[in-house]
Amino acid sequence: QLRFVVSGGEVVQPGGSLRLSCAASGFTLDYYTIGWFRQAPGKEHEGVSCISSSDGSTYYADSVKGRFTISRDNAKNTVYLQMNSLKPEDTGVYYCKAEYFALTNVQRMCDTYTRRVPTSWGQGTQVTVSS
Repeated sequence: QLRFVVSGGEVVQPGGSLRLSCAASGFTLDYYTIGWFRQAPGKEHEGVSCISSSDGSTYYADSVKGRFTISRDNAKNTVYLQMNSLKPEDTGVYYCKAEYFALTNVQRMCDTYTRRVPTSWGQGTQVTVSS
């Protein structure tokens, strides 16, 4: 199973910013589409943002468009999620997942991964947006 070390979550006030990091452990990111997912309290996991392995194409859920930016640094084997203008509804545990590039694209991964792939979510990072 592909594993990540996810970090960067903390308590922040509404309107604040955070940058989450997702470092691959034991494999290289080069051939994988990477997605950030989150689970809000009492809700199911949802796709937040995904980035391709090759051309850098990205996809964002409507709820985060214009506020979040996903990026990747293959040399560091790490994907980032810059989160600005945070809202209380962004509160949740954030995770990242990888899917082999030939099996998906950014929209497919973000919109359907949680339904298609039996997943043990493992370690995430807690983001709490509260005044």
